[in-house]
Amino acid sequence: MSTLAIGSAQLLLISGAVVVVFWVLGKLWVILLPVILGLLFATVLWPPTRFLRRHRWPPALAAAVVLLVFLGLIGGLIAVIAPQVADQVTDLADQFASGLQQVQQWLQGPPLDIDEDQLGQYVDQAIDSVQSNASNIAGYAATGASAVGNGLLNLVLALVLAFFFIKDGPRWVPWLAAQTGPRAAPHVAALSQKTWSTLSEFIKQQALVGFIDAFFIGLGLWILDVPLVIPLAVLTFFGAFIPIIGAFVAGAFAVLIALVDEGLTVALIVFGIVLLVQQIEGNVLQPIIQGRGFNLHAAVVILAVTAGGSLAGIIGAFLGVPVAALIAVVYRYTRDAMDGRHPEVAGDGTRTQVAGDDDGAVLTRDAAPGTAAR
Repeated sequence: MSTLAIGSAQLLLISGAVVVVFWVLGKLWVILLPVILGLLFATVLWPPTRFLRRHRWPPALAAAVVLLVFLGLIGGLIAVIAPQVADQVTDLADQFASGLQQVQQWLQGPPLDIDEDQLGQYVDQAIDSVQSNASNIAGYAATGASAVGNGLLNLVLALVLAFFFIKDGPRWVPWLAAQTGPRAAPHVAALSQKTWSTLSEFIKQQALVGFIDAFFIGLGLWILDVPLVIPLAVLTFFGAFIPIIGAFVAGAFAVLIALVDEGLTVALIVFGIVLLVQQIEGNVLQPIIQGRGFNLHAAVVILAVTAGGSLAGIIGAFLGVPVAALIAVVYRYTRDAMDGRHPEVAGDGTRTQVAGDDDGAVLTRDAAPGTAAR
């Protein structure tokens, strides 16, 4: 009983500490979210920035050019897609109106046999329902507009932070290591490098999954002669970075446009293609790719996405896998350190050391005790 009581007390203390940590993170989420997104942007922008810096470009200029080129690519992509949408949206709107008429005629025929008066009555009831809930709908719209505004603000702030991350990137780890002292500096530097590699791997794997989704769904749409193939493929690619909701919205748009332009049969075929590709991607391909990239079991990847979505919605589902991977990195590093395996030592037998103080700290590599550098 004494052992059980001590274990129960320890479990309660650990549970309380976890609750406090999550409470603090929730209060700081408005600050943490732009930082996390900025780090993810920085993983994409750092390789070209590093290339320019190696060719003697000033850090600020290299970071600014890379960021502007990135924004230019996004703007150019929108400029390519927008005319296609504008050219075909009128025809799609006309076909949509024609489709509504066909639906009305189908409802009036067998087996439903709804006459025009009944149909008008149902439409009036729907209008009355909308009017009676106008205040609620307005509240939802205001909430949605506020969410969009906050999202844009977070995006702008994340891009600003990404600029500073890629401009001063090589200075962050020496500064952080200098704050912890020479004893902890090798561990801080090693963990920083491992977590950065993990975030970079996440972006690469997610982009690969999105490309596979966009390619096969776009190929199916092209074979079936569905309009707006390129915009739908691009939407599918970017939707892959927002698990569950992104894939659902992209697939719904594809099916809706196929229904309006080609009819019910083609829409059902498109629905089958989208469902098949997303099921294979979500349940087979994505867990395998991310599991190998992060050294996580496929079941852990699925549970991480589910838990993240339950705790923080779309953003939580998006960040669930990298957070689980970072936790795994820290756990493995701590386990190896406690077992005396020296995880801070690189494969060549060297480890990172900090030289100087927090105002002018630099990282150096020297032979670890008991090893010979190769």
